[in-house]
Amino acid sequence: MFIEERHQAILDIIAEKGSITTAEIQRKFGVGYESAKRDLRLLEEKGLLKRTHGGAISVRQIAAGRPKDQTCRDIAEVRENYLAIAKRAVSMIEKNDVVFITSATVGYFMVQNLPENMPLRVVTNSIIIADEVRKKPHISVILLGGEMDGKGNCYDAFAVEMVRRLRFDKCFLTAAAISADFGMSIQKSQAITFWNAVMDSSKKSVGLFPTEKIGFNSIVSICPADRLDVLITDWNALEEDLTGFDERGIDVVVVEKEEK
Repeated sequence: MFIEERHQAILDIIAEKGSITTAEIQRKFGVGYESAKRDLRLLEEKGLLKRTHGGAISVRQIAAGRPKDQTCRDIAEVRENYLAIAKRAVSMIEKNDVVFITSATVGYFMVQNLPENMPLRVVTNSIIIADEVRKKPHISVILLGGEMDGKGNCYDAFAVEMVRRLRFDKCFLTAAAISADFGMSIQKSQAITFWNAVMDSSKKSVGLFPTEKIGFNSIVSICPADRLDVLITDWNALEEDLTGFDERGIDVVVVEKEEK
């Protein structure tokens, strides 16, 4: 098989499965570890995939938002890296904290794993997140109001005004993408004021960013990366993508893959 054919076959596998590992390339194509790594590096240089620690993912996963009306509850399968990040974020919450939790999928996993008997207060702009939190008797919830979008979230001036009247011990945020140079970024500008208001009202800002969102730029910057105090990512993140965050004084936490 010519190298061009192998590269196309690798891209076909990623298109079907969303990812591939270097070990899988070695087994399927009978090449060595260094050759498998070189294949992924060359394809990344062409913008056809995103390398991770141990493999690569489809660029179509990167900074791709959910369909217009799909909420964080509409999850076909649990992504283990999202769940691991969510659990690590939950471990940072202390008794009687007031915390803001993002309306994204990783935030949904967070509220599902909040401790049952720890008194605390959760603030959210998502009716879906609020509905999950209200099932836990020791946790009170503040739902930020305003004009609701199709996913059950509020970002408008009413929500911003409510945020400015509150103070959080910690806020847990994510976005379409994050890079050390461009910061946190999203595809549409409507929520920029809201997210900055949340960080202004919080003692500590924690970014929750799986590998799929690390080292990339979406269209519109929300804020510089160093507005975050902590960035939590997963075991697939490349060291070269994380170095810039360290240099900007952000505490980078890399969660380990759970043994099965």
